Amino acid sequence: MSRPDFGQVLSFRQLVITLTLGWLTLMVIAPHALVIMTSFMTPDTEHLAVWPLSLESYSKVLQPIYFDVFFHSLWLSAVATLVCLLIGYPFAYILAKQPPWLRAVLLVLMMVPFWTNSLIRTYAIKLILGKKGLINSLLVSTGIIEQPITMLYTEFAVIVGLVYVLLPFMVLPLIASFEKLSADLSEASKDLGANAAQRFIHIVLPLTAPGIIAGCLIVFLPAMGMFYVADLLGGAKNLLLGNVIKNQFLVVRDWPFGSAFSITLIVMMAAMLWLYVLANRFVQRRGGLDDENL
Repeated sequence: MSRPDFGQVLSFRQLVITLTLGWLTLMVIAPHALVIMTSFMTPDTEHLAVWPLSLESYSKVLQPIYFDVFFHSLWLSAVATLVCLLIGYPFAYILAKQPPWLRAVLLVLMMVPFWTNSLIRTYAIKLILGKKGLINSLLVSTGIIEQPITMLYTEFAVIVGLVYVLLPFMVLPLIASFEKLSADLSEASKDLGANAAQRFIHIVLPLTAPGIIAGCLIVFLPAMGMFYVADLLGGAKNLLLGNVIKNQFLVVRDWPFGSAFSITLIVMMAAMLWLYVLANRFVQRRGGLDDENL
């Protein structure tokens, strides 16, 4: 068999790069450019967005009424992220300690429910948390409570929905961090007299910090935009930023304001990703300094 010509390999590489750049331009760059342009236009009931350009939509974002939605969305997303971390951290640690074949089986079992559409799974949660749902029926039938507990259309329901949908995105980065964790460090610290709490605080936690930060960002950022979870489980009083954007596009039909709110959310996400990069560099730098001091 003759070896492929260098020019053919180069042409194939150029073709792949061209197709990839074309796909990104068509599906990512162009839509975002349209949203940015629309955010500076003037709303119109007939044409949705018209000239001239203005900053009116961005000034609306700073109105106090949207600050309440903003901080409430941050609160719900932060609590959901914390719950995912509290559940996912020990779960990822247990998975990382298993033999490779068992770890793969457990990961598949964790991911199987997520092969179903998240909207369908959110409806399932609605049936479980309802007044005639599985939890209330079980509690009433066992005599633990006399009247059904209101769980739907509360902050609790929204947080449960967000945790259920986003938990795997917390577990996967943590597993990667735990797999890189050397058992020799823990054994050495044990020989030096460190107890379990000291080993966790001074060795395990710092070395898994990049996974914690990555998992928190991967959960926190999408949580603020999952409008369907808040719509189905939270009601009108527990909105996320995604609900405001969806309502501006589909209900109020103020596309410039919806676009401005979307750009604001994108800027927030970019700022958080930048903080993640800085935090990751800080953790790596501290790790290097600690290694030098050993």
